[in-house]
Parts: sequence; C-alpha cells; structure tokens
Amino acid sequence: MSKTSLSFFFLFAFALFAFAALMCAAAAAQSNFKVIHSFKGPPSDASYVVSRLVFDAQGNLYGTSANGGAASQGTVFKLSPNGDGTWAESVIYSLCSVSVDGECLDGAVPWAGLVLGAKGNLYGTTTGGGSQYNCPIVGMYGCGVVFELSPPHNPGGTWTETVLYNFCSMFSGTNCLDGYTPQAPLVFDAQGNLYGTSDGGNGHAPGGSGGGMVFELSPAAGVWKQTVLYNFCSIGRGEACPDGDFPYLAGVTFNSSGNLYGTTAAGGSTKTHGGGTVYELSPGVGGWAEKVLAALPSSANGYREPSGGIAIDPAGNLYGTFELPGGGVFELNPETGRRRVFLFNGADGYEPLGGVTLDTKRGVLYGTTAGGLIGNIFEIDSKGNETVLYTFCSQSNCVDGQDPWGTLVQDKAGNLYGTTEFGGEYGAGVVFEITP
Repeated sequence: MSKTSLSFFFLFAFALFAFAALMCAAAAAQSNFKVIHSFKGPPSDASYVVSRLVFDAQGNLYGTSANGGAASQGTVFKLSPNGDGTWAESVIYSLCSVSVDGECLDGAVPWAGLVLGAKGNLYGTTTGGGSQYNCPIVGMYGCGVVFELSPPHNPGGTWTETVLYNFCSMFSGTNCLDGYTPQAPLVFDAQGNLYGTSDGGNGHAPGGSGGGMVFELSPAAGVWKQTVLYNFCSIGRGEACPDGDFPYLAGVTFNSSGNLYGTTAAGGSTKTHGGGTVYELSPGVGGWAEKVLAALPSSANGYREPSGGIAIDPAGNLYGTFELPGGGVFELNPETGRRRVFLFNGADGYEPLGGVTLDTKRGVLYGTTAGGLIGNIFEIDSKGNETVLYTFCSQSNCVDGQDPWGTLVQDKAGNLYGTTEFGGEYGAGVVFEITP
C-alpha cells in the first residue's frame, strides 16, 4: 500500500496544524525495488546487518555485519556492480580473526557502518573485542575498538586490519572514562581526525553507565590519541540529565562552520530521565561547548529515543528521527529554533531506527521504519506529504528482507541502497536497491 499522511506539530506545544490522506496504487512504486544480495550467514558470509552502507569512488558498496564470518563475530563486506544490474558480494574481513584464549583482539560484533578515508582505507568500530576486558556489560568480552582496513596492493589480495584504539583503556571503578561499546558510525574532519560517540564517560547517568560521550581520535606519529570532547549527563542530579544521556546509535555530523550535531536517546529534563535531545557541540578556546537545541518530551516509558543521527540541508536545517511511541521525523532550524515533526500512524510505518537521507535536488527525504519486524521505505516531500515506497515482507517467506535498521545511501543516479537485519533467501538479511 502507498499512503500519504501529513501531521506536523511543534515540539512541546504539540500544536497540530495539518492532516491529509491520499490513497494510490502501490504497484508502480514497488516494481522499482530489488534485492541485490541475500546474505548466507557464517562461516562464508555476513548476517544480521544493521549498518549503513558507504560508496567508494568506483561505485563499490561496503558495510559491516553484527554476525557472520568465520568466527560468527561479524564481517566487513563489499558489493561490486557487474555492469549488467547484478552485484558480486565478498567478505573482505572476518572479525575475531586474531584471538587469544577466545578474546577477539581485532574486535567483534560491529554495529556501525564504515567511513571511507582519503586513500581508500575503511574505518569503523566494534561493540566488543579488543585488548581491554573491563567492560561493565556482563558477558561482554572486550569493550570494542576503532579499526582501519587497508585495501590490498594487488587485485584479489587480502585487506589488512589495524586496531587504532581499544575502548575502556581508562577507567574508574566500573566507569570506562574513554567510552565502551561504540555503536555509531565515525566521521572525518578536514584534517583527518575521526569523531564518534559511545557509552561510558564520567557522567552521573542512572545505572553507572556514565551517560555517554563524544570523542575525537587524532593520528600522530603512527599512534591515534583519543580526546573526550564532551561527557553527557555532566549536569543535573540523579536520573535527570538536562544535557542528554545515551547517544546510542547516533553519531555526530559536521556543519559547514565546524560545529557537531547529534542526538541522545534520553535526557533533556531537569526533573525526569527525559525523552532525548538534539544537541550542538561548538569548538572554542576552552574546548567544546554543548548546547541542547531541543529536548523531546517523555513518552509513556520516559523515552522518545532519537537515535538515527542528524542530516543537514544546504540551509543548515537539521533532520532526524525518533522511535517512540510510534516514531516520527523532525526538522529543526538551529538558529531560530523553528521545529516541524512528522508522526507515523502505524499504517504508514513506525519506529524508524536509522536517520534520513536528503535529496536536495528533488526536495525530499528518504528513510526506513522497522516496527513490527517488517518495516518500510518512505519518502517525505517539503510539504510534509509522505509516500510509502516499499513494504518489506511483501514477497513469500520475506525473501525481500525485513527489519531495516541502517540509514539509506544514495548513488549519483538517485538510486537508494540499504540493508535489512532479517529476511532474504537464507533469513540472514539482504542488501536492496530501490529507484524512487
């Protein structure tokens, strides 16, 4: 079914100012969808992919999986176009290839997508593994790493993995002061430094998690040094974290002025745990200063969970998603504070886990929802009109995939690519392409 549904409201005031609904045929939209790879799972392939894909200059796609590979601890995979509309997939690295007494020194279970370096190297994070075993999570072996994958010198050769940083290398009691279990993708600045988010830090968040942090990794003489730019839950008392808590799946995004933007899944209130925040980090002489641009009101369980990261349009407006109670998409002007929110109603999807992808030429944004372990792909235009482009599990046995997590990526021709955690021919997820 394809549906258009508009319901904008201002955050906090919840002033509903428009609603419309149109029904149209779904066949034309869904015919532009195709699965370009079904994952087979371990030991030869990836499985359960929740990451965003990334293109290189040659048009190849790269991603990570939280499972699969020789050790069933995750993979980095590559998809190359064959020129006839088909794609060839290969696993270029299996995590936990370097282990001692069962400890995955090269990292394990990557959730986040990759970022491409200037020389074609790939950079990413894992939620487990590494050389530090002080993780506050019971049953977790290693607190995660930042890794680099270098391409082979000759075609068909082996990719080389290097661990750049081991999390929880600095700790106090049960707090990992330098973070642990990073789940969000990294981003480069113009100087080649990496930025990301993780759990941990020295905040007072409930449960001793620290509240999470934003960090920078800088290369110097062959060694990458970590600097914590901000510790969330640094202000407030008890369960109240007015400056945000739990960056979760959301990384950070640079604007043209060098400021960083992101979201936290909780916090933002001086009285309760809060429903999450949209924040800005600005560099200055005394370090990075945090400013909460929007604090989402709590839902029934205390959260709204904005967790998909931030996209920025040429005018500087911020876009993102939140999961609960049914989820939605927000637009925020960081200068004026003007806010608009699109709410999902269940029939057109719910619980978006990834962020949104902006198509500035067409003036639309794209994203996915994952509610009910089925999910869909949606489009919202500048007036707030939504169209469901595809509903997963439309094919027998969900061979078209189900439960998309990662943010979509767009090629130069306007085609969109993404992944699903489940479904496909082997039940281990798919990579899909759709032409809006």
